[in-house]
Amino acid sequence: KLQSLKLLWTLKPPNRTFHGHPRLLSCDVYSQYESIRLGKQEIPKYFNFASDVLDKWSEIEKAGKRPSNPAFWWISGEGEEVKWSFEELGFLSRKVANVLTKECGLQKGDKLILILPRIPEWWLVKVACMRAGIVIIPGTSQLSAKDILYRLQASKATCIITTDKLAPAVDSVASQCQLLKNKLMVSKGSREGWLNFTELYQNQSADHSCIKTKIQDPMIIFFTSGTTGSPKMTQHSQGSLGFRPLLSERYWLDLTPSDVIWNTADTGWILTSIASFFDPWVFGSCIFIHKLPQTDSAVILNTLCRFPVHALVGAPTLFRMLVQEDLSKYKFMNLKYCMSGGEPLNPEVMEQWKSQTGLDIHEVYGQTEMGIICSVCKGMKIKPGSMGKAAPLYDVQIIDKNANILPPGQQGEIAIRSKPIRPLGFFSEYLDNPKKTAESERGDFYVTGDRGTMDEEGYFQFIGRDDDIIISSGYRIGPFEVESALIEHPAVVETAVVSSPDPLRGEVVKAFVVLSPAFSSTDLKSLTRDLQDHVKKTTAPYKYPRKVEFVKELPKTVTGKIKRNVLRDKEWGRI
Repeated sequence: KLQSLKLLWTLKPPNRTFHGHPRLLSCDVYSQYESIRLGKQEIPKYFNFASDVLDKWSEIEKAGKRPSNPAFWWISGEGEEVKWSFEELGFLSRKVANVLTKECGLQKGDKLILILPRIPEWWLVKVACMRAGIVIIPGTSQLSAKDILYRLQASKATCIITTDKLAPAVDSVASQCQLLKNKLMVSKGSREGWLNFTELYQNQSADHSCIKTKIQDPMIIFFTSGTTGSPKMTQHSQGSLGFRPLLSERYWLDLTPSDVIWNTADTGWILTSIASFFDPWVFGSCIFIHKLPQTDSAVILNTLCRFPVHALVGAPTLFRMLVQEDLSKYKFMNLKYCMSGGEPLNPEVMEQWKSQTGLDIHEVYGQTEMGIICSVCKGMKIKPGSMGKAAPLYDVQIIDKNANILPPGQQGEIAIRSKPIRPLGFFSEYLDNPKKTAESERGDFYVTGDRGTMDEEGYFQFIGRDDDIIISSGYRIGPFEVESALIEHPAVVETAVVSSPDPLRGEVVKAFVVLSPAFSSTDLKSLTRDLQDHVKKTTAPYKYPRKVEFVKELPKTVTGKIKRNVLRDKEWGRI
């Protein structure tokens, strides 16, 4: 039935619009799909994001039905600038696809590790891999030689693309990776044993036919951040990330082809694939990228003043950093919509941002395995400390250890119904790890490993990772509540709360605190008592940190998440 509708991957009549702009999937087809999904969940057999989305926007562009703003807009911060239309993106990505298939001999299903910073080539390679049916494995530029070795061996990748900066690290482990056949370097220089990516693709033909891919074919593999153990290979299909936003276009973003979105996340993180690739381009929006070698508050704020960025997406760390600045000195050019994801954002930071900019921060909750799970969409009531309601296609519930659904207000594990119908958007599997794949489900649910609550209106609140929960004298204490209370104090820039052993209570709350420079010379014993009293007054007294340690910085993953497991292991003598 769905195929008979043909999904209308073509230009729409004038009335098929969204905010006055053309859209790729009309409302009547969307409603048809929803009714089918709730039954047999039929989906199209074939789908490829490059040909079925990007190339269609190129057609719309040629027909003059899309605004003249670019599809991709990149700046280096040092005067360099790149702007591509959808047509130019298609032209260049076809050349890269020919590099991968003709020069490197890669075929459909082969795996390619892509370790590049925020430079245009990252986007070209990603589109090219989709055109050729090659499975992409993104990685952050902060990976060590040991990290790269693990990824090459675990994934059995036959090709790697990176910069001259990381090439020596790759060479130091390449002899241990027998399947690695091709090494491409994005650089103006040369290196023995490496192909020069830039020279190859510039001299290639742009004549390339996009391969036909099934919607369940593997498309991308993410290595999880490893905050709860060794990194796992989380595999997504052509449909789980690329087709899902077509079915629920406003499930967390609310963009038009006239809008410009900037996401500051690292290229190795799934949020960049969602917020700087799939979802904005479904809308035909412009993806804006700053190279950002370092995360600098002044650079980010000045960029928002100089460029017409409509939507800003960043980790909580970004907003915690920005509110430390005098925001009254900055006048944003076009900023209207702010989103935060990766871990919960403290209500105090949201209030500071709102009071100084007049803008709300909309929280987004997701995982590498699921993409976006919950969000505070535009127009929704914002509840401080809440990460919004369940995203479309997902039945999100709070369950107990026996997979029973708990009533509103009761704390349990955040879970998504996976049976009898596995929703589109779910990861396919933990590759080569069926045991972990099976362990991720309990009863009819996929279990996120996060604890939370849901209120009567369907808003979810994050409590903490299941293994981050502190049990002290019988009380269950979520670290986020204590962290939110602490960060309200003017002396605290950032904080992480973990359990610490105690002979009487079993565990007590310990806070690691990064101080504001203004309090660097304060008596620490006195400040500790002040912080403890502040928490007692702000939240339930039993939650106050009985131990406080002041540190210069907190350990974080490459995606900016605080590694509480490192701090907890140190406390418990496991490091």
